Amino acid sequence: MSTHDLVKDYYGKQLQSSADLKTDACCDLASMPAWLPPLLGNIHSDVLDRYYGCGLVAPLKLEGCRVLDLGCGTGRDVYALAQLVGASGEVVGVDMTDEQLEVARKYQDHHSEKFGFANTQFLKGYIERLDELGLEPESFDVIVSNCVINLSTDKAAVLAGALKLLKPGGEFYFSDVYSDRRVPTEVAKDPVLYGECLGGALYWGDFMKLSKQAGFADPRLVESRPLAVDDLRLLAMTRGIGFFSATYRLFKHECLEPECEDYGQAVIYQGGIAGAEQVFVLDTGHTIERGRVFPVCGNTWLMLEQTRFKEHFTFIGNFDVHYGVFEGCGGGLPYAQSFDEQGISCC
Repeated sequence: MSTHDLVKDYYGKQLQSSADLKTDACCDLASMPAWLPPLLGNIHSDVLDRYYGCGLVAPLKLEGCRVLDLGCGTGRDVYALAQLVGASGEVVGVDMTDEQLEVARKYQDHHSEKFGFANTQFLKGYIERLDELGLEPESFDVIVSNCVINLSTDKAAVLAGALKLLKPGGEFYFSDVYSDRRVPTEVAKDPVLYGECLGGALYWGDFMKLSKQAGFADPRLVESRPLAVDDLRLLAMTRGIGFFSATYRLFKHECLEPECEDYGQAVIYQGGIAGAEQVFVLDTGHTIERGRVFPVCGNTWLMLEQTRFKEHFTFIGNFDVHYGVFEGCGGGLPYAQSFDEQGISCC
C-alpha cells in the first residue's frame, strides 16, 4: 500500500471520529480562545464529528483575506476560517480523501445560509502537487495547515508549492509534528504511527533547512508542546524519540535574511487587531505590548512593515547601519520541554 493509500484508508475508513485517535499529536496547542466556540457553534455537527483534531490554526487579522487550507478534511477549519475572513474573503480547502471531502461539500449550502454568504471551495488533490489544482500563483494572503504536512512524503514540495501560491508578504501559518531526532525507518513505516502523525514527523533541524531551501528564510515558532504517547505498543516503538507539536509562521519576503540582523530598529504596536487589543504576539520571542517601544531585528521589522499588519505599527529606523547579529537570536532545540513551560493545554 502506498503512503497516499495508507493515509486515505486511515482517515477515510479506519477512523470514524476523533475518539479513535491513539495519541494527542493531532490536538492543537493552545487553550480554546473565547472567540472560537461561537464559530464552532455555527458548524454542522457532522463536520465536527469527523474532524481529527481540535483548536484552530488561524493567525490574527484575516478579514477580507484569501486563505488556503492544506489537508482540510471534512472542512471544519475551512468553515471556521470562512467566518473570520467574512463575505469579502474566501477559503479554499484541499484534501485527497474522498470520504472527507464528501462531508465537507455536503454542507456548503448549509453553512452559506448560516453565515449569510458563500465563500468556500473544496478541491481534491495532493498537498505536494498544488501546481496541478489550477490555482493562480501569488493569489493567497494566508495558507494554513493543521497537523497534515507530516503525512506528506515530499515535504519540500509542500513548502515550495505554498511559497509559489502566496502573495508577497503573505504567510504560511501551520501546526505540525516534529521530532528531536530523525525518525527510524521501522517507526516511519508503521501504519498506525504514520496515521497518528508520528511516523512522518520531521526532525526539527531538517524542517529548518527545508524551509530555508524553499525560500522561507526565517521560520518563526509561535507555540509548542511535547507530545504524549499513551498506547503501550506505540510507546515501545518510539521510546527515546521526543515528539513535539508546534505552530510555525513562515513569511514570504525576498529580503528576509538567514540570521536575525541588528539595524537598530524598533516598532510600536498601536493596537487595533481583534484578539490582540493590548498585546500582539508575533512568535515565542516577540510579545509586543501596545504603546511600548520594542527593539526588533531587520527580519521582524519587515514581517510587520511589509505585511497585512503594517497599519497597526509605528516603525522606527531603517537599514542604513548594521550592528551585527541581533542579540539573543537563539539556537538549539526550540520547543517547550514540558507542559508547564508555556501553560498550554489541549482544548
